[in-house]
Amino acid sequence: MATTEDKVSSQQATNNSKLVEMAWDPITRIVGSLGIYTKIDFENREVVECHSTSSIFRGYSIFMKGKDPRDAHFITSRICGICGDNHATCAVYAQNMAFGVKPPSLAEWIINLGEAAEYMFDHNIFQENLVGVDFCEQMVRETNPSVWAKAQKTSAPHADIHGYKTIADIMTALNPFTGELYREALQVSRYTREMFILMEGRHVHPSTLYPGGVGTVPTIQLFTDYMTRLMKYIDFMKKMVPLHDDLFDFFYEALPGYEAVGQRRILLGCWGSFQDPNACDYDYKHMTDWGRKMFVTPGIVVDGKLITTDLVEINLGMRILLGSSYYGSWENEERFVTHDPLGNPVDKNHPWNQTTIPKPQKRDFNKNYSWVMSPRWYDKSSGDHLALDTGGGAIARLWATALAGLVDMGTVKATGHSVQINFPKTASFGEMQLEWKIPQWSNAIERDRARTYFQAYAAAAALYFLDQAIAEVRAGHTTVWEPFKVPEEAIGCGFHEAVRGVLSHHVVIRDGKIANYHPYPPTPWNANPRDIYGTPGPYEDAVQGTPIFEENGPDSFKGIDIMRAVRSFDPCLPCGVHMYVGNGKTVEVNHSPTYGVGCAPGE
Repeated sequence: MATTEDKVSSQQATNNSKLVEMAWDPITRIVGSLGIYTKIDFENREVVECHSTSSIFRGYSIFMKGKDPRDAHFITSRICGICGDNHATCAVYAQNMAFGVKPPSLAEWIINLGEAAEYMFDHNIFQENLVGVDFCEQMVRETNPSVWAKAQKTSAPHADIHGYKTIADIMTALNPFTGELYREALQVSRYTREMFILMEGRHVHPSTLYPGGVGTVPTIQLFTDYMTRLMKYIDFMKKMVPLHDDLFDFFYEALPGYEAVGQRRILLGCWGSFQDPNACDYDYKHMTDWGRKMFVTPGIVVDGKLITTDLVEINLGMRILLGSSYYGSWENEERFVTHDPLGNPVDKNHPWNQTTIPKPQKRDFNKNYSWVMSPRWYDKSSGDHLALDTGGGAIARLWATALAGLVDMGTVKATGHSVQINFPKTASFGEMQLEWKIPQWSNAIERDRARTYFQAYAAAAALYFLDQAIAEVRAGHTTVWEPFKVPEEAIGCGFHEAVRGVLSHHVVIRDGKIANYHPYPPTPWNANPRDIYGTPGPYEDAVQGTPIFEENGPDSFKGIDIMRAVRSFDPCLPCGVHMYVGNGKTVEVNHSPTYGVGCAPGE
């Protein structure tokens, strides 16, 4: 049952009798071993302390060393079974830079179409089948009966578009397995995955994506097959955007003060997405210019203000801090890169220079307690190491793009204060314009709302990419791969947006092999523990201070407000930590009749 899956694993009074320790470990309806440990003041209805932990460690940064650089995208796509193609794409971007190769334009449009389909697929299945359950009838009935009662009496403002008369009808449609929207979303996930496969061959580990281009055979029929599914998806999104607006607006109305759930300071990072082949040559020296031509604008937003859209500045500001994680310092290790190709100094704690030194130990919330390091962005103007978050990806992408005002595809336009999305006529609806407006807060509700709008953004962008790809084919420009040679010495970096946020890959090549490699996906940015300065990670920060609106007491508490706060970030822990087996372990099998097949007694 969706309403009982988040079980409280511990509950005991602390020295302060007003505080109750509660832990959810693992957090469910996500991928990976995320634990949230809290202290809750039930008298004042508030979470007063939170620690975010990860109990798994993997190690791509270790076993990538010595590998052939041409294999980087195939290997790193296995970091995750959900966003593997995002890793492959980002790795290809880094390879293109290191190898000095510019793919043909058609290859870039094909990659953009594949990644757009991935955003549509992944955001859809998370929004309706995973995080949507937090807002379904069963969950709301059990955690907030008064809210359910009000939902039954509240008309849905956009009922004429989506067809659900009341907010309660929407909640019922989100019930797992039985709800109409829940089941429909599963069907949508099928044909959006088909869209991806048409472009990149296999989901989720692409088989036709390479440095220098793609192996996809471009034909008008290929793009037509994609288009038929895309128009079906656009028809779906015309219904879902106003539906989610109705649902999320209702929570603000039904629970005054709900904007504080999952709210934190506006510290958002976006590394940009969808390359423009007319601008991007993958030369680091030109990265500032071609980065700003991306169809999702890179940017860092601090307290609502866009402080940079420069990928070179974003790159140089990256710092990997150990903080409260299970690793040793690399202060005395080799420094791989002292200066970038423009001559700028590169910090010792930059991903190009990081050395991963795992140190397993007992969890101690006063010292070290997680396998996730603490990525930070160094703001030169303030001297602060900022704990940026991605807000689940969508809100950071929309916020940075809106403020920058650089994107104008016709189907999508950034205005400086919003993003306009223009849809053509479809089977069920006429032409429609949607507009995501910059919200007042970075909180649970607005992260979830942005996810729906970015699904629409990705669909509208795909319309533009299709036009460009078809024009290339009709003009006879059907080359999709450019040959290259692997240099003996090189560095490269790739910047992309995984579904749930910022993604970068940094590679150092020596003697024709990988000497250092560090992928940094969104979850390390979101799920990290307190850093060396004592600054909590974004999950911790978003949960600490969150008010409790759930009507259940400590004995039957489900923590729904905490879960909404955490799951609004779309956690995916496999991307946060990586596997390592050290020198290996020998397992002896005893076939004696006394003990049977297995380990010796006591082992």
